[in-house]
Amino acid sequence: METIKVMITDDHPVVREGLSAMLKKESDIQVVGEAENGTVAINKARELQPDIILMDLRMPEVDGVEAMHQIRSENPDIKFIVLTTYDNDEYIFKGIEAGARAYLLKDAPREELFKAVRAVYRGESLIEPTVASKVLDRFAELSRQSQAPEELSERELEVLNLMAKGAANKEIAASLYISESTVKTHIQSIFQKLGVSDRTEAVTAALQKGIIHL
Repeated sequence: METIKVMITDDHPVVREGLSAMLKKESDIQVVGEAENGTVAINKARELQPDIILMDLRMPEVDGVEAMHQIRSENPDIKFIVLTTYDNDEYIFKGIEAGARAYLLKDAPREELFKAVRAVYRGESLIEPTVASKVLDRFAELSRQSQAPEELSERELEVLNLMAKGAANKEIAASLYISESTVKTHIQSIFQKLGVSDRTEAVTAALQKGIIHL
């Protein structure tokens, strides 16, 4: 059976001791070191070359997120399990973006911790259900935000091109043989589709997206 080398990083000695005592009871897990903050973790990771680092996020000097970034830049093979008391969105996504392969709260059952260590060592990921639901919600929101904007109608493109040439609403109406109120309706629709709030922003956004050309 392969031995999984684990390093524990947490600024509370009692937490480190408790985690170490639990993990040492598992025959396939070896605790190779401990670190009380991100700075020490970076140096010890370089020295000990663990397979997995249990990483707290909020620590003095260098926090867990920055420590993970630096350690990964030196040794991308080291994997991370975030073990924290914080389950708010900010910490979840900072931890995952920094490279955490598992995210557990400190009140998780010890069996979940053992399961996470072995899963991450095998190259898998494990996220607590309460945290996973927040991750899925965030991905759904990002998906909605990344959807292509609604296309402008042919008439709206005509209005937009005239706006880009500096034409006022009255001039646009006369040029397209429509009323000024209809022009205003088209302009509001253009603003909504482009996600802007005024004519200058609309023209700028349309040029950047290649919708119109001067």
